[in-house]
Formats: sequence, structure tokens, C-alpha cells
Amino acid sequence: MMKENPRILIVDDFETVRLFLRNALNQIGIENIEEAGDGREALSMIQNSKKTNTPFDMVFCDWNMPEMTGIELLHEIRKSADFKSLPFVMVTAESETSSVENALKAGTTDYITKPFTVDGLREKIESIFSRLQKAG
Repeated sequence: MMKENPRILIVDDFETVRLFLRNALNQIGIENIEEAGDGREALSMIQNSKKTNTPFDMVFCDWNMPEMTGIELLHEIRKSADFKSLPFVMVTAESETSSVENALKAGTTDYITKPFTVDGLREKIESIFSRLQKAG
């Protein structure tokens, strides 16, 4: 089951990828979306969301970016108790098992491999929110 009006952060250095992901999220009814062009910008937005009491419900983050990679961002936010349980989904072309294992060890909630479909994205989001609700 989908959380009502979730607030999503898309982190990717390519605008076309952010646009594709935004459109896919819109198609499944998610419209409260913000974007960051790299991990450093995303970290600032995530930290600010806590200060302004407008937390993100989920982060979709690219793996390979300048400034701060997705895995570095993940390590940074997992250091804070405030963001230990923030759903973090790595969006990657990296399908190598070792990369996926490293992301899981670092605390990613899940990952989705490019290219993906709208239905695949919906299933992933529903699965994550469902697991959170049960843990909850």
C-alpha cells in the first residue's frame, strides 16, 4: 500500500534521468517531488528537511555522480539517527553483485536497475512502504 502523498527526493546528475523518474512517479500518482543534481546538494536538502519538519519519505539516488556519489551520500545520512530509517533506493546501471552487496551493507533500503518500467517502480515503492508499515 502506498503512503498518502509521499515526499520524494530524486538525486541524479543527469536532468534527463531526473525527468524520466519524475514522470514515472507522476504516472503512479506521486507528485510531491524534489530534485538534487548531486549527493552534496541532496545531503543539504535532507538535513534541511529535518530542520523544517518536512522530511522526505523516500530518496531515489543515482550511484555515479560528481561531488558526492550515491554510496557516499548513503554513508553520510546513515551516520545520523534522524535518517537511519529513511527509505533510500539506489538507482543504478550497476548490476554487479559486489556493488549491490556494498549498497546493502551501507544501508540502502533497496535498489532498482536502469532501465526500469513504471510498473517495476510502482512495485518497488509499494513493497518498501509495505515493509515499513509492518516494521512500524
